[in-house]
Amino acid sequence: MRRFAGDRLLVATHNQGKLDEIADLLSPFGVMLSSNADHGLPEPEETETTFVGNARIKAHAAAQATGLPALSDDSGITIDGLGGAPGVYTADWAETPQGRDFGMAMNRAWAELEAARAPFPRLAQFRCTLVLAWPDGHDEVFEGVMAGQIVWPMRGDQGHGYDPIFQPEGYAQTFGEMDRWEKNKISHRADAFAKLIAGCFG
Repeated sequence: MRRFAGDRLLVATHNQGKLDEIADLLSPFGVMLSSNADHGLPEPEETETTFVGNARIKAHAAAQATGLPALSDDSGITIDGLGGAPGVYTADWAETPQGRDFGMAMNRAWAELEAARAPFPRLAQFRCTLVLAWPDGHDEVFEGVMAGQIVWPMRGDQGHGYDPIFQPEGYAQTFGEMDRWEKNKISHRADAFAKLIAGCFG
């Protein structure tokens, strides 16, 4: 496991909310963060069919372009009754000409589960894969998972994406009903970051 020894890290995203969340998680380590947007980097095309494949594309592209270590993540939801779909296409299911519509995506997920007569509980997992890549081509991979089930109807207006239909294992609330910061403590991203920090920063 390669340790992170520098004081500058590029987060391969244009999402300010994600950058803020990562900055909070890494604040004890005195690392100065920047994003793709700060460096004027485009979003590379995600051509892989796995979370780790797409995360590697983003991290290595950013590290090669800037000469800085780069951290990327790829995340989504896998639903057992749909053979693991939508998986890497989690956001694609929400794409419309007017932008992303996750209400439409959640309706599609439930309709396909009904059509498949998927048994209850309708198990699902939120997954997050982090890749920390260095300019020399080396990388470290960390995967986090939050197990749960798909419920209907949608519940809650917190969070984002598929949160209102995902009830995490051991909880009575959906992610959509949970306080954002409470959810962040138990989420798939929290799991992956705990592994990253233990492996490369701790």
